[in-house]
Amino acid sequence: MAITDRARDFWDRISPRERALVVLLSIGLPLAAAVWLAFSIHDGLSSMDARNQQMRDALDIIETEKAKGPQVVSDDAPKIPADPLGLETHVTKAADKFSLKFKGAIDSRAKQVKNGFVTTTVAVSLDDVTTDQLKAFLAEVESNKLVVVTHLDVKRDLRDKKKIDANFEISTYSLEPKAKDKEGGEDKGDKDKDKKDG
Repeated sequence: MAITDRARDFWDRISPRERALVVLLSIGLPLAAAVWLAFSIHDGLSSMDARNQQMRDALDIIETEKAKGPQVVSDDAPKIPADPLGLETHVTKAADKFSLKFKGAIDSRAKQVKNGFVTTTVAVSLDDVTTDQLKAFLAEVESNKLVVVTHLDVKRDLRDKKKIDANFEISTYSLEPKAKDKEGGEDKGDKDKDKKDG
């Protein structure tokens, strides 16, 4: 029996309702498949377009940076000197500029040597200063890029709530002195040279 005959026999045996369902399925399934395929293609194209746009943006950035030429790095860092700054004098002048008096003497801490650099630190205290005075003093102290306030402890004055007491540690930096042979005040290299000449 041919396929067409079987199909006709099947068609004759089913009810009109079932025939309607068969017709709907024969139309609906290809249509659903076509819609699914269209959405899949659309999603794929959208993803591809997004990736291409990202690539175009990256290329634009590269071209822009290339057009700017090589970047010149500005070196704003201070040059560390071989001799340390007179820290006590610097701090005293900053206080005198705003007529501030330290509580007690300036306390010079032991110098710290690490990785070829020497850290010189002093500790000072101010009592009964306003916020504006403290701000101005700190700005003046750090106006020299080699000077940094490394510790600050502030609390309200118990007698006058508008004023504060502050304790500071202020540091500056210098290069570690090169070791010299103390005999005769000459460098070791100079002594060796004299031996060869002799």
